[in-house]
Amino acid sequence: MTILFVNACLRGEDSRTLVLCREYLASRGDDVAEVNLASLDLRPFDAEMVARRMAQQTAGAWDDPLFALSRQFAEAEDIVIGAPYWDLSFPAALKVYFEHVSVCDLTFHYTEDARCEGICRARRITYITTCGGFVEGANFGYEYVCGIAKMFGIPETRFVAAEGLDIVGVDVEAQLDKARAQLARLD
Repeated sequence: MTILFVNACLRGEDSRTLVLCREYLASRGDDVAEVNLASLDLRPFDAEMVARRMAQQTAGAWDDPLFALSRQFAEAEDIVIGAPYWDLSFPAALKVYFEHVSVCDLTFHYTEDARCEGICRARRITYITTCGGFVEGANFGYEYVCGIAKMFGIPETRFVAAEGLDIVGVDVEAQLDKARAQLARLD
């Protein structure tokens, strides 16, 4: 099974989220393709980029490198997203990545009755995060990922977090171990 690991851990090897992701992925034993958002230097779409993408879509030029990330995402059988909890959500690089991935006729399309229908192969997205504090019901990043999964036709989303890691007096290793235990229970 092909697993796509979307690495939004912008602090690199200093990221506790990345540590959890690497441990989880090592236990999968499958073929893992990693997209490291810190090294991609993706730009948000502007008018010129949208026009170029629309022209290539209209021409059916799906082999254009402009669509490489979208094709990779659409073809993955399982997706793992590692993203630290930043400002009630995730790093902006992940949102920009989703802009690049969200391509009509590659990750979704519209039916004859004008309904959006997802066409990705993935059976699930596993979203792994770490938080300096406690989220307490305000994880808008994961909620966004759930919405994108639905739009793309991915039937299952899963969430694992190690929280409270920057609070004085919190046992950081115990919190990480709780997250590790949750990850170990995932099939």
